[in-house]
Amino acid sequence: MPSLSRLAILDDYQGVALTLGPWDRLPKGLAIEVFRDTITDLEALVARLAPFDALLIMRERTPFPKALLDRLPNLKLLITTGARNRSVDLAAATARGITVCGTPGVGNSTVDITWGLILSVLRHIPEQEAALRAGRWQVKLGTGLEGKTLGVIGLGNLGSRVAKVGAAFGMKVLGWSQNLTAEKAAAAGASLATKDALLEQSDVVTLHVVLSDRSRGMIGAAELALMKRSAIIVNTSRGPLIDQAALIAALQEGRIAGAGLDVYDQEPLPAGHPILSAPNTVLTPHLGYVTEENYRAYFQGAVEAVEAFLAGAPIRELRAD
Repeated sequence: MPSLSRLAILDDYQGVALTLGPWDRLPKGLAIEVFRDTITDLEALVARLAPFDALLIMRERTPFPKALLDRLPNLKLLITTGARNRSVDLAAATARGITVCGTPGVGNSTVDITWGLILSVLRHIPEQEAALRAGRWQVKLGTGLEGKTLGVIGLGNLGSRVAKVGAAFGMKVLGWSQNLTAEKAAAAGASLATKDALLEQSDVVTLHVVLSDRSRGMIGAAELALMKRSAIIVNTSRGPLIDQAALIAALQEGRIAGAGLDVYDQEPLPAGHPILSAPNTVLTPHLGYVTEENYRAYFQGAVEAVEAFLAGAPIRELRAD
């Protein structure tokens, strides 16, 4: 039967992994070590991970390309939180005989963050709160949602839920993606639009698209130029969907009214990154999936994955397409 001796849990920023999972179900001989920081240097990462034969990684915080997997000869089991992880080279893992498994999640918490960002940008909530604490009162006018137009790029599971919330606020909802039909848009309470028309007409543009070679940079300088000067853009999907330099320029020059971002080209964001000083932004540190409910499901699923691997019957295996 398969065996495991050392499990590393990576990128546990909040220090909650060991309290939110049923780790006591695992064999006593399996040593578990938790790391709360992210290492980006390949040599340092190899030195840290080389002794472990099992790893649990948090979403895409630490990528696992072929160059890293090839230097981890002891690795047998790699578990990623969530049902997929595009930062893991599954073909390279398979070639090395590494089993890769996912975990379940709970709900659609990214929808919450999307609307938190929309409301925070339009009503200037962080700025108003800071002013209140500093002894000032009502420093800016906000923008209401009712009667405005919401443009949803990507009307899949998350995008459709975001669209329905927009309709509940009394917004007109437009939808676009490359394969979207009028019928699918209508089912989400939206009207099908071309990409350009959506950008031109929307007061709020929100992205809910999987990052791929086709979607990378789908919002660049030309697309931002189509937006109203009074419009805002929100991204809770993946940072590289938007050309970050073009976005910063548009914000600095006042060509759009603001941006709410939960995702970035580089994560964690390094000190001094230019997006941190861009005007009219509300920024959160990739919190879309960061809820207690999700984490409990992740760690429950990770324990199940270890148990199944040790039983010789891996579950929720991820393989290259």
